[in-house]
This record gives sequence, C-alpha cells and structure tokens, in this order.
Amino acid sequence: MPELPAAYDVIVAGAGPGGSTTAAYLGQLGRRVLLIDKAQFPRDKTCGDALSGKSMRVVRELGLVEEVEKLPHGNIRGVTFSAPNRVSVSIPFQTSDPNRPGGSGYCLRRMHTDNLFFNAAKKTKNVTTMEKFQVNEVVFENGAAVGVKGIDLNDAKREERIFRAKVIVGADGVNSAVARSVLGEKAALDPAHSCDAVRAYYSGISGLTDQIEIHFVKATMPGYFWIFPMENGTANVGLGLVSKDLQAKMKKDKTNLLSMFDYILKDEPMFKERFANAKAISPITGWRLPFGSARRQLAGDGWVLVGDAASLVDPFSGEGVGNATASGRMAAQFIDEAIERNDVSKLSLGAYEVAVWEELGKELATSYKMQRLGRYEWLLNLVVNKAAKKPAVRELISASLSDEVAKKKFENPLTYVWLLLT
Repeated sequence: MPELPAAYDVIVAGAGPGGSTTAAYLGQLGRRVLLIDKAQFPRDKTCGDALSGKSMRVVRELGLVEEVEKLPHGNIRGVTFSAPNRVSVSIPFQTSDPNRPGGSGYCLRRMHTDNLFFNAAKKTKNVTTMEKFQVNEVVFENGAAVGVKGIDLNDAKREERIFRAKVIVGADGVNSAVARSVLGEKAALDPAHSCDAVRAYYSGISGLTDQIEIHFVKATMPGYFWIFPMENGTANVGLGLVSKDLQAKMKKDKTNLLSMFDYILKDEPMFKERFANAKAISPITGWRLPFGSARRQLAGDGWVLVGDAASLVDPFSGEGVGNATASGRMAAQFIDEAIERNDVSKLSLGAYEVAVWEELGKELATSYKMQRLGRYEWLLNLVVNKAAKKPAVRELISASLSDEVAKKKFENPLTYVWLLLT
C-alpha cells in the first residue's frame, strides 16, 4: 500500500452515504480528507433500499442523477398501506414534490447506492480513500480528538496504524467505533428508540406494482411488514419492530422476527397466495436501526457524528440514508467553517449539532409521535378505511409523504375528529 500523508484536515471513518457525502463536500471545499472504510467497495448493506427524496437532493447536487438512472432500480410512484383489518389503500406521490420530479422515486440496492456515493467521494479532488482499514478507536490529546487508531485488514501482521487530522468524523454506522470512543456508555442504544429488522430479496411475488408497500399485519403488530419493488420483478421484503416491543413480544408470545416473517409469507391471508410461487434470491439478513427520537451528542472537541453513528434514522419509516446524507452535507459546511476559524472545539463544532436539530429535529419528533400512534390498531384501521373511501384523506396522506406541515396534522387530535366525521 502506498504511504499516506501523516495528517489531514479531516478523517472520515465510514464510507457509507453519510461519510462519503461528508468527504465529497469537504473535498469540494478544498479540505484534505481521508475517507476510511473497513470494507472493500462495492459492498452490501442490509436496508430497505428506498432512495428518499432527501437523498435525491444530495444526488442532484453531486451530479449523480444520470448514474442512478443507469443502475438497476425500481421506479416508485407511491405507497400502498394496509391496516390490521386488511383494508389497503394506494397513495401516489405528489407530482409537485421537488425531491421526486414527476412524482417518481427509486428503489436502489444499497450495494449500488453506497458504491455510487463512495465513488463520487473517491473522484473528488482532495479526497484520499482507504478501504479495508478498521478504525478501532479515536486518539485523544488533552481531551480533544486528534486522530484514529486501527488496523489495515490487508496487513497479515495486523499492526496498528494511527492517522491524524484536525477533525474526526464518525460515519461508521450503528456500531460506530468513533461514537463509542467519544460518547462512552452514552453510545449504547435505547431499546425504546431503536428497531430490529430482517429482510431478503425475492422474485416471483404476484401483484407487484410501482408502489412500495407498508403493511401493518395484526399478528406482528406493532411492527410493519414491507415489500419494496426492485429491478426485473424482484423485491426487497422485510419486517421490523421497535427493539423494546420485540423483546416484549418474544417473551409473551414465544416468537421472534424470523418466525413472524415466515408466518406472514406462508400463512397470512393477505400474502400467502402472493408468495406461493415466490423464491428467495438472497439469505435473510438482520440489522438494528438507531432512531433519531433519542438525541445523542453530535459534536465535541475535534469530532462530529453523522448518519447512523449520530442515531438519525427516521422512527416512523425506518429510513436512514436521507438523514445520513443531510447530516453529511451539514457536517462538511460546519467543519469547513471551524477549520477556517482555526477553532475545532466543542463550542465551535457545536454549531453543526444545533443545525442538525433545527433541520431534522421537528421531523424526527413528528415521526416518533406517528410511530407511537401506529401502535393502535383501531387508529390504523380508521385512517386506512377512510383513505380507501375518501379522496381528501388520500390527498392528506400523500402530502404528508413530502411535506412536514401535512405530516404534523397527524399529531393533532382534531385530525382524527375530522376523519370520523368525513
């Protein structure tokens, strides 16, 4: 391996969408960046695979739209919801949504999404990439982060190496070594604010459309089951529950995620015929999602956290790429300004944390409230039943998929009075 410089302006640990976005924007701003990941790209990442409108903002700014179009993907034009009583409704995306031009979005495998962002960063001037290097901890001097220590996985001797920088960015996911180093015990996930999920890819599912599907199945409440159409008639199929709810369900019903997933595909009346001729084309894999409803510290002396390392996953949809790229975009701006001031203290970099909660905080709080409301079967039945019959209700739900003001209406009890009277 060629010798790398001893010091950088910024080291980004983790080259997923959040880390690669951070590195790409910093490189454009003229900062010397080392982008590190323990994997070799392209690599897979267990996920639902929907590429959100928020992600597309960064995709457009980095000039990657044509690249997305060239990659295998599903074209998505809306969402189908079903309630525990098995009533379903189809909600199209609004054509006026600036993040989904023409009311169309994408389902793109994370292997492709992550490789897209990584290569964009890799091609950016001032960015050096290093694959197959495992960051184990942050190096501190006088209480401030000044570097990272880890091992080159290509090195048979596994000798430790240290790289130094003015700012360290933790973008290394839910099990972030950087977050553990800087937050200590506070990096542990709260079971009430995290989710466990499983997913696999299938072919041969009947009834696939150009809409992603989210189903609240009575037997697996308060979680939800999803079917996200991908390329060539395949689909990402999964089931997720809040970790605390799953623990309670496992204890009470003597079940687990895999057995519930198996029940839905083989025995649930809504799906057993649709999956009768379906074939799994990948193993079932599982992962944990850190919700943004539990706020953690995002910046300190010489360090910031982005994406899943910052615990920014949407508590209602479970989507993380959008907030990862949004936080990476903001991190680059505030890190650049802090370096320009020659002040990378907690007070200086704390402006990033303030900006994150200003831009994402209200949306995350609303999504958490909607997640809590989604625990009530009667409420889900009411909303979906009304939406199936009333265009005005469908329009409100459609608006809520892209508009924060519309989404917040579902927090208001008067909305449900309106539903009852509509």
